[in-house]
Amino acid sequence: MEVAPAESVSTVENQPVEDPPTSRFTWTIENFSRLNIKKHYSDVFHVGGYKWRVLIFPKGNNVDHLSMYLDVADSANLPYGWSRYAQFSLAVVNQMFGRLSVRKDTQHQFNARESDWGFTSFMPLSELYDPGRGFLVNDTMIVEAEVAVRRVVDYWTYDSKKETGYVGLKNQGATCYMNSLLQTLYHTPYFRKAVYHMPTTENDMPSGSIPLALQSLFYKLQYSDSSVATKELTKSFGWDTYDSFMQHDVQELNRVLCEKLEDKMKGTVVEGTIQQLFEGHHMNYIECINVDYKSTRKESFYDLQLDVKGCRDVYASFDKYVEVERLEGDNKYHAEQHGLQDARKGVLFIDFPPVLQLQLKRFEYDFMRDSMVKINDRYEFPLQLDLDRENGKYLSPDADRSVRNLYTLHSVLVHSGGVHGGHYYAYIRPTLSDQWFKFDDERVTKEDMKRALEEQYGGEEEQLPQTNPGFNNTPFKFTKYSNAYMLVYIRESDKEKIICNVDEKDIAEHLRIRLKKEQEEKEHKKKEKAEAHLYTIIKVARNEDLVEQIGKDLYFDLVDHDKVRSFRIQKQMHFNVFKEEVAKEFGVPVQCQRFWLWAKRQNHTYRPNRPLTHQEETQSVGQLREVSNKVNSAELKLFLEIEIGPDLCPIPPPDKTKEDILLFFKLYDPMKEELRYIGRLFVKSTGKPVEILTNLNEMAGFAPDEEIELYEEIKFEPNVMCEHIDKRLTFRASQLEDGDIICFQKSPATTEDGEQCRYPEVPLFLEYVHNRQVVHFRSLERPKEDDFCLELSKLSSYDEVVERVAKQLGSDEPSKIRLTPHNCYSQQPKPQPIKYRGVDHLSDMLVHYNQTSDILYYELLDIPLPELQGLKTLKVAFHHATKDEVVIHTSRLPKQSTVGDVINDLKTKVELSHPDAELRLLEVFYHKIYKIFPHSEKIENINDQYWTLRAEEIPEEEKSLGPHDRLIHVYHFTKDPSQNQTQVQNFGEPFFLIIREGETLAEVKVRIQKKLQVPDEEYSKWKFAFLSLGRPDYLQDSDIVSNRFQRRDVYGAWEQYLGLEHSDTAPKRSYAASQNRHTFEKPVKIYN
Repeated sequence: MEVAPAESVSTVENQPVEDPPTSRFTWTIENFSRLNIKKHYSDVFHVGGYKWRVLIFPKGNNVDHLSMYLDVADSANLPYGWSRYAQFSLAVVNQMFGRLSVRKDTQHQFNARESDWGFTSFMPLSELYDPGRGFLVNDTMIVEAEVAVRRVVDYWTYDSKKETGYVGLKNQGATCYMNSLLQTLYHTPYFRKAVYHMPTTENDMPSGSIPLALQSLFYKLQYSDSSVATKELTKSFGWDTYDSFMQHDVQELNRVLCEKLEDKMKGTVVEGTIQQLFEGHHMNYIECINVDYKSTRKESFYDLQLDVKGCRDVYASFDKYVEVERLEGDNKYHAEQHGLQDARKGVLFIDFPPVLQLQLKRFEYDFMRDSMVKINDRYEFPLQLDLDRENGKYLSPDADRSVRNLYTLHSVLVHSGGVHGGHYYAYIRPTLSDQWFKFDDERVTKEDMKRALEEQYGGEEEQLPQTNPGFNNTPFKFTKYSNAYMLVYIRESDKEKIICNVDEKDIAEHLRIRLKKEQEEKEHKKKEKAEAHLYTIIKVARNEDLVEQIGKDLYFDLVDHDKVRSFRIQKQMHFNVFKEEVAKEFGVPVQCQRFWLWAKRQNHTYRPNRPLTHQEETQSVGQLREVSNKVNSAELKLFLEIEIGPDLCPIPPPDKTKEDILLFFKLYDPMKEELRYIGRLFVKSTGKPVEILTNLNEMAGFAPDEEIELYEEIKFEPNVMCEHIDKRLTFRASQLEDGDIICFQKSPATTEDGEQCRYPEVPLFLEYVHNRQVVHFRSLERPKEDDFCLELSKLSSYDEVVERVAKQLGSDEPSKIRLTPHNCYSQQPKPQPIKYRGVDHLSDMLVHYNQTSDILYYELLDIPLPELQGLKTLKVAFHHATKDEVVIHTSRLPKQSTVGDVINDLKTKVELSHPDAELRLLEVFYHKIYKIFPHSEKIENINDQYWTLRAEEIPEEEKSLGPHDRLIHVYHFTKDPSQNQTQVQNFGEPFFLIIREGETLAEVKVRIQKKLQVPDEEYSKWKFAFLSLGRPDYLQDSDIVSNRFQRRDVYGAWEQYLGLEHSDTAPKRSYAASQNRHTFEKPVKIYN
C-alpha cells in the first residue's frame, strides 16, 4: 500500500467560542413518599436569561422508574416560533454515599412542541424508595439540575458539511460511544486507506461483511453531504437492535474491532496494518537485588490503560506505570536455583507505536461499595507528549534510542455523565492543524483548543454566586462530569505517513460503483420527495392481482394496493392521457378500460365503490385525486375492469345501470382449507342468488347442479363478520351493493364421507385465519435462540397454550410450564413471568405496550406453577460458627410462613456446631447489620434482592445477658483517601459483641482478636473507634467502652457502633461477579 504525504491544508480561522451560561439548581423535596400527585414541579430558576424548572413524576410516568425532565417554565407565554438549546444534567443525590448519586445528561432544542425533555426511566423506583440505598433520608430527596444554555445556530438547520467540511454519524440509540471511536479511526487516514484496500467483491453484502460495511461507512463519511447511518456496520457485527441500545465500553469495542480487522486482513495486501499503526511493546522484568538473576518477558499492546486516580497528568501516569515494586518480606520472589530473594519488579517500554492510544481509567470498581464509580478528578494531558523525557526513563535498555518518541495530540474522546450512563463525543484535529472539530453524533462543529484540552481535564470548577431561589448565594465548586476518557497521539516522525492522502483511486471500483449507485438512488428519492407535490401516484388493481393475492398473502378484502402496478403521473395530466399509458402497459385498448374508485367503508373494509363518469375522465389526475380522496394522500387507487370476449380479447364494458351490482366471488374448499378468488359478476338488484348458481358452479368447475352455500364477507376488524345469504331473497333484500364479496362452497352435507374438516364452513375458516398466530418459543435459559414454533390462535386460553407447549416438550404436566413475555424494545424477556392463569388469551401474552410480539419464553419447573406462586423464595447466607466459610442456601416456603419456619428449614440443611444450637436471621446491607428478624415476622415482605439475609448461630454468651450488659454492633472500616480521609467506608463482615459494665477497650480487644483469629503483628496496627452517624471518636486502651453506648435516641442501632479501622486485605472479587451488573458492563461481542 503506497502512502503519499498529505498536501498542505490551509487552516480555517478559529471562530471565537463563547462560554455558555451555566448554573446548578438544587431542589430539596421533603415528605417525598407522601406525594400523592402524578406530576411535581420545582421552583423556577434562571439560566441564560431563560426561566426553567424541574418536573418529576414521583411514581413514574407510566413506568416503574422515577421520571424526571427539564421544563421551560414560561413556554405558554413565549412568542410563536421560539426555541432554545440547552445541555443539561439531572441528578438524584445519594445522601449516604455521595459517589453513588445517579446522574444523567443530555441536550435538547426546546420549542413549543417539546417544551420539556429528560428521562422517562431515570432510575428504578425500587432503588429510590429503598431506605438503605441513601437516596431518601428522613423521607427527603435532593435533586440537582445543571443547565448550560448555548446560543447557537438553529440546531435543526445546521449543516455540518457546509460549516466544517465533515459529516457526523447517526446515533442508533446508545451508539455515541461507537460513533466517537469510528470518527477517530476514520480521521487516521493511513487506517482508512488500509480499510479501503481490504479485498471485497460486488457479491458481498455490507450487512454480512465487516470490511465492506466499514469501507461503505468510510466512503460515505468522505463523500456524503449529510450524516451517515451505522446500521449496516452494526449488522455486520452480528448485533441485534438490543445491542445498539446497550451502551458498551469504547476501549472494549476498539480492541474487539481491531482484532476482527487484523484477522480479516491476514493474507491480503494490508496484512499487518493494525500492528504497524497501533502495536507497541513493553518488557516486564523482575531483578534480584542480592544475586545475579533477572527474568524478563516481552509483551505487546494496542493501547495503554493509564491511572487517573492519584495522578495529576499523563506524565504522572507513565511514572506510575514504570514504578518499581519491591518484592521483600512475605512477598519475596522465588528465583530459579536461588530460592526466595529480595527483588525489584517493573515495566519498561521497548517501543511505542506510531499511533498511541491511551485509555484513561475514569471508571473503577469500588470494592467497598461493590459497584462501579467514575473518577472525575482533574487530569491534564499535553498537546505534545515527550516519552523520551528525563533521558528516556520509560525506555528499556533494548529500546532503539534513535527513534524520537515525541507525540502530538490527534483526538480526545470525552465521556459526559456518571457511572449509570452518559454521552460520548470526540474532539479531533484531522490534519493536526490548529483547528479542532467536535464530532457529536450527527453534528460536527469547529472548536478552539481550550475546549478540546483544558475543558476536558475534569476536576472542579468554581461557580459564581447566583440570586435565584434554590441556589446558594455563596461561591461553590462543582464537579465537572465531562472529561477525557481516551486520547490518541501521533508520533511526529510518522506524521506524514499517517496523515496521508486518501482519494478515489484507493477505493475499489466495484465499491465506487455500488456506493455511487446508492448515492444516485438517494438523490433520486430526495428529488422525488421534493417534487412529490407535482405528482400523483396512481395504483391500478386488476383481476390478475386479485387472483395472485387472495388465498396466499391475503384472505380478507380484495387486494393489497402496495403490491399492484403503480404509476407516477404529473397532476396536470388529463386522465384520458393516462389511459393511453395504461393501454401501453397492459395491452388493453382505451375503449375497453373502465376504472372504479375505491372507498373505505365505515366498517374499515376497502372496496370498489363506483365507476368513473365520462366527465371525471376529462379532468386532470390531480382533480380526480381530490374527488376520490377525502384524506390528504398523494395516491389515487383504482380498479381496472376489463371484459373479455369469446375470443379472449378485451371488449368494451357493458353499460352499467343503477340496477346493476358488481359482486366479487371467492371459493372455499373445506378439505384443502383453501380460499381463492374466482371472478366477478354483474347482477340485478332485483334478482336472486338462485339465478346465478349455475354461473358460479361453472366458474368453480363444479357440476351445474352442485349444491352450494353462499356467505357475505362483511368485515374482519376487530372481529370477523361473515353471514349466510338466503338464496331465495333478492340481492337488494340481502343489502348487497357494488364491491361486496360473496364467499361460496359446496354444501357441507356433500363433503366426502368419513373425513372430518377442521373448518367445514367459510365463517369458521375466516375466524381461524384472522386469529392464527405462529409463536416462537425460546427457553428462558437461552433467550436468543428459537427452540420451536407452534401455530396457535390468538384466542387460545392460557390452559390451551401451556398444554401445547407441554406436549411439544414431551411433558404430561402443563401446570409445570411457566411462560414469560417478550419485551419488543430490548429484545429480551420481561422481568416478570406470566402468573398461572394470569391472562385470558394468547393475545394478552404477546402484547407489549402498543406492539405485538410473536415470541414467548418457557421454563419447565420442578413443581406446579400454582404451588410455586404460593411460595416465597429466599436466598440466605449461612455463616458457620467455627469454620471460616459462608454457604448460600435457598429456602422455598409458603408465603404465609414466618422467619421461624425459615430457620427450621435451614437447620435441616446446614452443619451446626452442636445439635441444640439456635439460629437467628439478620438483614445486612453495605457491611452493616440493620435488623435481627423476630421469629414471628412473615416472610412475604422480606426483600432479599438488595439486602443480604444472613443466618448464624446465637453464641451461648448472648443467651444469658446480665442487666448491665450491652449487645453492640462491631464493624470494620477504613477511610477513603480520595475523600481526604473524611469518608468512612465499611467493609467485611459485621458482627455483634457483648460488652460488660466497666470493661476497658484493652479487655474488649482481647475478645475481638480471639473471635476474629487475627495474628498479633497485624492486630497491633488496628485502631478502635466509637462511631456515631459516620464520625469516628478514637478510643484508648483504658477507655470504658460501655460508657460510649448509653444514648438510645439514635436513628438506628447500626448508626452507633464500635469500629475496627484497618486495611481491607480480603481477596477482591471481580466486579463481573457482582449480581447487579450495570447495563454498560455488558461485554462487547462482534459475532461475524
